[in-house]
Amino acid sequence: MTTAIQTLPVLEQLDNFRSIVGEQYVFVDEESLNNYGHDETEHLLFLPDVVIKPRTAEEISAIMKICNQHGIPVTPRGGGTGLSGGALPHLGGVLLSMERLNTILHIDERNLQVTTEPGVITEVLQDAVKEKGLFYPPDPSSKGSCFIGGNIAENSGGPKAVKYGVVRDYVLNLELVLPTGEIIWTGANVLKNSTGYNLTQLVVGSEGTLGIVTKIVLKLLPLPKYDLLMLVPFQNLEKAGEAVSAIFRAGFTPSALELVEIDALKITAAMVGASVVAVTDDTAAHLIIEVDGNNMDVMMQDMEAIANLMVEFEGGEVYFADDAQQKAELWKLRRRAAEAVKLDGYTVEEDTVVPRAELPALIHGVKELGKQYHFQSVCYGHAGDGNLHIRIKKPGTQNSQEDAELQESLRALFKLVKGLGGTISGEHGIGLVQKGFMDIMFEESHIRLMRQIKKAFDPNNILNAGKIF
Repeated sequence: MTTAIQTLPVLEQLDNFRSIVGEQYVFVDEESLNNYGHDETEHLLFLPDVVIKPRTAEEISAIMKICNQHGIPVTPRGGGTGLSGGALPHLGGVLLSMERLNTILHIDERNLQVTTEPGVITEVLQDAVKEKGLFYPPDPSSKGSCFIGGNIAENSGGPKAVKYGVVRDYVLNLELVLPTGEIIWTGANVLKNSTGYNLTQLVVGSEGTLGIVTKIVLKLLPLPKYDLLMLVPFQNLEKAGEAVSAIFRAGFTPSALELVEIDALKITAAMVGASVVAVTDDTAAHLIIEVDGNNMDVMMQDMEAIANLMVEFEGGEVYFADDAQQKAELWKLRRRAAEAVKLDGYTVEEDTVVPRAELPALIHGVKELGKQYHFQSVCYGHAGDGNLHIRIKKPGTQNSQEDAELQESLRALFKLVKGLGGTISGEHGIGLVQKGFMDIMFEESHIRLMRQIKKAFDPNNILNAGKIF
């Protein structure tokens, strides 16, 4: 699928764009173009022709009408924390930043709902509803800087997905600007809806290719009163993987269950200056295990039982976080892992997910592929739902797009994942960097249906074109 019009008169429309949003919100200077030409995906840079920062759905609608008429590519962007290149303007054109749509519009305590604009930072929204005793569980590692709109685009998860589900499980309704400029609501603010096709769920996870979300209605839960956190070291990485599945088979459902390989933990601890975890030479990985609820006695019994179960898988001495500060330190180590290992040269991140019982086979396979294709790797991620983030370091390679051998090794990795019953992205999306591997997961008939859906929403293929397929 290519752009509808190859001659792109972007600069000819600058005055029209300025009349819509105001001159101060249209940027063509070199610094702005560079700032918005990258996100957290490997080391990639694509400059847009212009950066526009609208404030309302109506302004976005007016911009889209111009771009649709003139065949100008539009790339929507949230907080710039993406890892699949979904917000990279690789075709130039308009970079549409959502940062000014940053208001929490209404917290409905009677119906346990919140209506928000997409430019609100995820943690800001979580804190706002928490003040009212409410809970929005999806919590990606970048929650302190990512936008809720970007979470919608990628169907983000995070540590608490293992118990509470991902973003898709909380989205009730969306206001959407279509590529043609029309503004629609995709559903209704209700918990059950069997009225026609579910456009809301189609948009969630569509990576900004079908429309631009301008308002979001989310389901909330009552806030759990307590949480407990412990860390379990393992001398064998695959044994740590085996222990994950055993916890669930024993009848426990932690609110978070994260695996961090020791090299990732060492790198992160050095970067943030943390000493809360004792790291020994014989440690291969740690599991971070959290339970939450409203009955402390039950939670303590569960944690003790899980700790005893870990002994069967050669788990070492358990470390219990005694207070909020220790919990925060442990979570800081986990949440800063991606940033730390990237700075250390692990620039390529894959986002594989398999049935949780297959984690040991996936971990073993990753290490064997590293030997075969001459790369180093560190693994960490949401082990409780089988979602393993694999960071790759290969000397002389800054991104996966420029290295044929690395592309070959990724294809081998994704075939392994498919063979284990998994898929190539759990929460980061396909975007720009993974689209060449979609044939591993889908037959041509499946891809054809996706293309037809895209064409129905975006007949001139201007919105985030060239992403996913």
